[in-house]
Formats: sequence, structure tokens, C-alpha cells
Amino acid sequence: MTKNKASEGNIRQKNKAIIFNAAKQEFVTYGFKGASIKRIAERASIARANIHYYFQDKTDLYQQLLSNIIEVWNRDYDTLNVNHEPKQALSAYIRAKVMHSKDDPDSSRIFASELIHGAPVLNDYLNSDFKEWLKSKVAVIQNWIDNGLIDNVNPHHLLFLIWSSTQHYADFSVQVVAALDKEAMNDDDFEEVVSSLTQIILKGCGIH
Repeated sequence: MTKNKASEGNIRQKNKAIIFNAAKQEFVTYGFKGASIKRIAERASIARANIHYYFQDKTDLYQQLLSNIIEVWNRDYDTLNVNHEPKQALSAYIRAKVMHSKDDPDSSRIFASELIHGAPVLNDYLNSDFKEWLKSKVAVIQNWIDNGLIDNVNPHHLLFLIWSSTQHYADFSVQVVAALDKEAMNDDDFEEVVSSLTQIILKGCGIH
């Protein structure tokens, strides 16, 4: 790759990241139907034409945003590996999920909203790449079970539990802070979430 092409690629990546961040705020606030390219451009402080340079329309932007969210999640959550010791792997997985709820709650809310509405955009993904990814993680957990490293729990339900408990702090943050009588959660609060969920889940798997 030439220097100019590399530079162009970096600029493209940077600009798309700016647009994605603005789009997250817009989609969380107004949903897919209510969101507008005009407001996304205003949020990103760029010309509307610049968005259309990278994305055909609002649907294309939404689809690419969801793909980006999934790509980041799958990359950052890849601690469930057959070569990893279950205590360390599950602990790292739980921490990564909680920290994404802390640092990027909008991604979780957009993903949750897509599923709640029947996954019209993600339906193909859920029935193809997602199933293959999930199958590989279930196999890792089953291998741990077969080797007596964790209790005989259902791998699917273990993953569902981790997803739901960690993403709760993003998707239902309004309820959480009300229940905790706080205006917002701070770093110490999230560390306590990591500690509590890790202890509960690991003990539930027979890991001490």
C-alpha cells in the first residue's frame, strides 16, 4: 500500500468513526425511523454531503453502524478460547462486557432496540455469522465442562446470563441509577458491578 493510499484509508476511518459516534446519539434519541441524516451531520459538525460520501442513505448508515458495533464486540470479547483457563477467561469476558456498558452504552441500546423490533437489519447475521460465532463459544464452554473445569451448566444459558446481566447497566441505566439513588454511576460503581457479577457467575459455574 502506498503512503497516499494509507493516508486516505486513515482519513476515511477517522471520518466514519466521527459519523458513527454522531449516529449513535441520533439513533438512541430518535430510533431508526425518527433519526435524520441532517441532525447526524449537525451532531458530527460536518456537511451532510460528507455523510452521503461514505453512506448511501440512512439505512446504509444504520446497517454499517450495527456491523461496526458487532465487529468491535466480537474482537474485544474474544477471551473465550479453549486454550484459556475458565476462571481467567470468564472474568475477562465479564469485565469487557461491563466496561463496554460503561464506556459505550449507546451501542448496547441500539443493538437492543434492533432486536426488540424483530432484528429487521440483523436477521441475516443472526442466522449466519452469529450462529457460527456462538457455536464456537459454546464448544469452548462444553470443553471446560467435559474436562471437569466447571460445573455442568448449559453453555447457552451461561452466555445469555452474562450478556443480559452486563448489558443491563447500559440498556436500563435510568432504572439502575434510580434504584441506587444516584445521578450517575462512577468508576467505582462499575468496578463493584464487575466484582459482584464475576463472583456470582463464577460460583454458579463451580469456580472458586
